Amino acid sequence: MTSPNTPDSPHPTDAPEPQVRAGRLLRNPKLWLVPAVLSALVALLLSLLYTGGVLNPSENLRGLPVALVDEDRGAPLPGQSENLGQQISDAIVSASRGKDSVEWHLVSRAEAQDSLASGKVFGALVVPADFTASVAALTTNRATRRPTLTVLTNPGLGSLGSSLTAQINQNAAHQASLTLGKQLSATAATPTARLLLADPVAVVTRPGHPIGAHSGLGLTAFYYTLLLVLSGFIGGNLVNTGVDTALGYADSELGPWHTRRPTVPVSRTQTLVLKMVMTAGIALLTTTLVMVATIALLGMDASHLPMLWVFSYCATVAVGLGVQAINAAFGGIGQLVSMFVFIALALPSSGATVPLEATPGFYRFLGVFEPMHQLSAGVRAILYFDARADAGLARGWIMIAIGTAAALLFGLGMTRYYDRRGLARLTPQPA
Repeated sequence: MTSPNTPDSPHPTDAPEPQVRAGRLLRNPKLWLVPAVLSALVALLLSLLYTGGVLNPSENLRGLPVALVDEDRGAPLPGQSENLGQQISDAIVSASRGKDSVEWHLVSRAEAQDSLASGKVFGALVVPADFTASVAALTTNRATRRPTLTVLTNPGLGSLGSSLTAQINQNAAHQASLTLGKQLSATAATPTARLLLADPVAVVTRPGHPIGAHSGLGLTAFYYTLLLVLSGFIGGNLVNTGVDTALGYADSELGPWHTRRPTVPVSRTQTLVLKMVMTAGIALLTTTLVMVATIALLGMDASHLPMLWVFSYCATVAVGLGVQAINAAFGGIGQLVSMFVFIALALPSSGATVPLEATPGFYRFLGVFEPMHQLSAGVRAILYFDARADAGLARGWIMIAIGTAAALLFGLGMTRYYDRRGLARLTPQPA
């Protein structure tokens, strides 16, 4: 029988420690506390954010810009001081006083077309030049066609915003028609004529600034911007994890294989510089692939391709640098913080699917500084509005510049502060 002290017997101190069972760990309340609280808060906040902005766009409508064009050149009807176009315009503007849901812009046809082409208005209601003459002809035997009011939509601002504006314009035109019908019915000689004159005006709806058939009814700008933000967000986090693993500051676990590289002695500031440079470099590849997939392979309508690529690259880099700065400042919860900054708060306040004018005030406040609203405005200007600066492209470039500068200042400022305090990330491990 072998003695316990012989070299062939294992030393008592070399015996493996007994493994803890999962059931025992599950009974530890401290193990549940942090993930349960964070998961509950994230679920609650995401539910409030995403649902709160889309429940009732009509009720939340504030200051939706719509053009009103009066081209009527007809003489006033007998006994009236203004022609019917002027009366309709005055009635629409008067009815909106005291209400802030719609902001009517009384402009010329050329100004309305320019506003549609730059995305400054969601639509327009146009009173044609022969409107008064056409209405007057209804009471005679000279009538050749029904008077018409034209509703112009702006699909480049999104299907919901365009549809909402078309509904507002159609309602305004219908009310004008009913008002005119009351005046004309009094002059009708027969019941049939009174019936025809009760609602005398036809309403025609057509695009005021058409976009391509492969533009997703004005939603490709939103989804393309989402791709850019996700590329920057995911790419930044992948670079963050990959660099920490390669430098020995995080473990690598792939299936059953676990490795830990020797720790490279490097400061927090130098680590952040490395991650930011890699993020900017990898964004060259991801931005190009996003354009190849969406435009070359799927056939998305797009123009000004060189400008679109440059804007897309800069937007992706700005998001990626922001992710790196937040991760460097907040450590383990950095990914959660950056997810709220670039995804959770940004999506409902982007204004690309539901107009900000149709969301509660909190989302309009977020839209002032949240990156996706500014970036989607820039992408939308390039895709739909001939890359006009006043269509949102200038605002997009300004946000990219501010975001990049803020990421550099915040990230490098925090890491230099940590380095000066001597807050090393890990004690270097030997090779």
